[in-house]
Amino acid sequence: MMILRKPISILTAILFLTSSMVFSASETTDSLQVATAPATTEVEAHETHAEEAKSPKEVVNAHIEHHLQDDYYFTFFADEAEGKHYGFPLPVILIDGGLKVFSASKFHYGETVAEVDGKFYKLYHGKIYETNAAGDLTMDDHHHPTNKMPLNFSMTKNVVSLILTAAILFFLFVGLAKTYKNGHNNLPKGFSRVLEPLVIYVRDEIARPNIGEKKYKKFMPYLLTVFFLIWLLNLLGLTPLGINVTGNIAFTLCAALFTFFITQFSANKEYWGHIFWMPGVPVPMKIILAPIEVLGMFTKPFSLMIRLFANITAGHTVVMGLIAIVFLMKEQLTVGGATAVSLALTLFISVIEILVAFLQAYIFTMLSSLFIGMAVQDHHHDDHH
Repeated sequence: MMILRKPISILTAILFLTSSMVFSASETTDSLQVATAPATTEVEAHETHAEEAKSPKEVVNAHIEHHLQDDYYFTFFADEAEGKHYGFPLPVILIDGGLKVFSASKFHYGETVAEVDGKFYKLYHGKIYETNAAGDLTMDDHHHPTNKMPLNFSMTKNVVSLILTAAILFFLFVGLAKTYKNGHNNLPKGFSRVLEPLVIYVRDEIARPNIGEKKYKKFMPYLLTVFFLIWLLNLLGLTPLGINVTGNIAFTLCAALFTFFITQFSANKEYWGHIFWMPGVPVPMKIILAPIEVLGMFTKPFSLMIRLFANITAGHTVVMGLIAIVFLMKEQLTVGGATAVSLALTLFISVIEILVAFLQAYIFTMLSSLFIGMAVQDHHHDDHH
């Protein structure tokens, strides 16, 4: 497989486009069904009663889940008493009998029905469904909507964050590349002085030891891309904007698939020989080990996907849970005391999360280079007796 030696922004763009395709909702084949007025009223009454009966812990859990999920709005803060949200909506792009482009503000955070070219759409639990003018949803036995879902290519928070991160990487590394084209005086300037030691670190501490001196240069663009992309996205996730790209299973799946395909298409014949007919072991053991090795091909990218997703999601959940101490302990402590406890614990965890942001980028890059190195290295076997 030919690995690009062009600027790493090209591979970043590919990663972004693939991720955004995975984020988009697939179109269902079920026909549109409109609920009757009594059934809709019963469902709405049940939801209203459930919301009124929620305990403070359930409300906090709902806020944490909302923070972890993708959304069509960037919400800075909200006034629940007045029902106001402060932020800005994102473009909604649907394909439903043609291209439908409109602002997410038409949904008013899921409270209203959006009318576009004579069709009506409702935002329900982060998904867009086609409905009638009243916004009626038909529910199945498990209380899941059965309405038709249009093909969704909307600009969600995760997609915008990927575009922003890709743009940052592009400008940073183009500036660093220009530094080395200035003849004899190629000392980095400005922020490039921060980038250069990180690039050297990825090269000397990750790529060279795991892939080998002869072949590591071929894979440096990908390793640099995945390291800085994950690192910057992790840092963005620590901001109050509610961004959780690396805690989204779709993104980690896409990144793990890149490592998987690069590994498999770059592998030499000795790698495949070790998988299907391992040298140096008895024939019966070769037959037993072959399916285990084949399974190992898929468990490696699966571990990459789950490790990044689980660690980042856990970190966000802990931080949000500590912030919620203010609301859960306001009856036992004074508001000032609960706030002090919450801020102290949140600051402590946030410092750890900054370290985790770098650590997870390092682990993903290191394991990717290790898997690639196992596939491309030349094996030398002694005679077995």
